[in-house]
Amino acid sequence: MAVVILIKRTVPVDKVKEVIPLFRKLRRLSMERPGYISGATLNRVDKPNEYLVISTWQMIDDWQEWAASEERKQVQGEIEALIGTETEYEIYDYRLPGGRLME
Repeated sequence: MAVVILIKRTVPVDKVKEVIPLFRKLRRLSMERPGYISGATLNRVDKPNEYLVISTWQMIDDWQEWAASEERKQVQGEIEALIGTETEYEIYDYRLPGGRLME
């Protein structure tokens, strides 16, 4: 079952030019991973230093393998060192309350 990962980061204005290439690198690497479906990076209109990545994976295991990979951890570590805060993650699937799948 597909899962959607929301990845939220707050980037200091003076770090944007350094962080954007790292965002692109993560996207490029994730696209090569089994189970990757799609992704989009959004910049919040009313708070321009906030970024949201929406990443869709075929299965939660696909995401977890990517999240635990050394190549991702290395780039993610560079991002967090630049922005000075931890990245927030939220994982969603297509279940309704009670466990039924949405159609």
